[in-house]
Amino acid sequence: MMGFFWCGLPKLAGEHVRLPASEDGTGAFPAAKLMSLVGGMVAGADSIDDMDRLRHGAMGRLFSGVRAPSTQGSFLRSFTHGHVKQLHAVARRFLHELARHTPLLPGADQAAYVDIDDTIRRTHGYAKQGAGYGYSKVKGLNALLGVVSTPLSAPVIAATRLRKGPSNSARGAAEFVAETIRTARACGANGLLVLRADSAFYVINACRAVGARFSVTTRMNASVKATIARIDEDAWTPIKYPQAVWDEEGQCWISDAEIAEIRYTAFTSRPKKQQVTARLIARRVKRLSAGTVPAGQGTLFDTWRHHAAFTDSPLALRDAERDHRRHAVVEQVIADVKNSGFAHAPSGHFQANAAWLALAALTHDLTRTAGALASAFHARATTATIRDRLINVPARLARSARRLTLHLPERWPWSEDFTQLFSTVHAPPAL
Repeated sequence: MMGFFWCGLPKLAGEHVRLPASEDGTGAFPAAKLMSLVGGMVAGADSIDDMDRLRHGAMGRLFSGVRAPSTQGSFLRSFTHGHVKQLHAVARRFLHELARHTPLLPGADQAAYVDIDDTIRRTHGYAKQGAGYGYSKVKGLNALLGVVSTPLSAPVIAATRLRKGPSNSARGAAEFVAETIRTARACGANGLLVLRADSAFYVINACRAVGARFSVTTRMNASVKATIARIDEDAWTPIKYPQAVWDEEGQCWISDAEIAEIRYTAFTSRPKKQQVTARLIARRVKRLSAGTVPAGQGTLFDTWRHHAAFTDSPLALRDAERDHRRHAVVEQVIADVKNSGFAHAPSGHFQANAAWLALAALTHDLTRTAGALASAFHARATTATIRDRLINVPARLARSARRLTLHLPERWPWSEDFTQLFSTVHAPPAL
């Protein structure tokens, strides 16, 4: 837990989060309350009541200033939209500090990727503000995440937004993409930066406006189909996946495919200056069953099923197509967050849940940093693994000569990694 003190999170929280004064003191000492919330999430709390785990046993002797769950709940409920934006500013600056002091994003100065996607956090009951049925037909709240990664690192969360459940995926996406890219640049991504997204986020012009490349999945509309039909048969290049992929539509395993590219102009219905011409990378796989051919598709798609990505990536065809498929990394981040801090939207207040999501993302980045400092394995491990091996370590607390001593397990399997993390965090400051 010393990591967030080391990179100045309390100071950032004290400088940027300002809640109005109240008679019951709800808005007082925001930094201390935010530290309690982050510390609870680091330890595995996924609801307000779970925050009490920082006060059980001898934890109260080891950590001071931990607020009660009821105090933290009242604190979160006092947040407005403006206060959530202040918390976003804290998270952006904190990620920058983590990236500056630790090997969190190695190689970012050469190449980095920004991936965006949204997910529905299921809710229950009728007391959740903003809950509704979205594209997944599940009642809940819509969470939008922007993650940053490099070819050498696991992804970290650069930006979050909580939206109403029925929100369209593309709502506010252009502004969100710009913010995520600016955060990535601030974290050292000064080389090649590529935005990857699925077809729900066609934010190409917004991406180009902030100086980043794009690689976006395209819908198979009439224009894209006609463009793919013009590709010469000799232009298709066979590729083989390193691991077979399960195809839901064909209900079979796919282990090889063919790819090709062709120039394509998007937004042709818009004014000339808003049109974008770039590479259309098409991937086709064989249909093994004639019964899987969708109604209304012509002979071009009777034998092959096609997927396409629109990109201005400077990489070679094989590399650009492979990198686009790696957009699935954002799904792993979403699953990780929903399996840890954002396992619930714990409050009935919408802005309280928005603040909770921002804190869950901040905690994810902090835990990821701890893994990067501990070992190469933990640098890519999930939050649950890092917590189980490096954070929730059993210890016996002893007092001697007014000093507290933690007696750790003698045969802890990951003692070397824990010691590496502890030594790095508590090392003397660099001159």
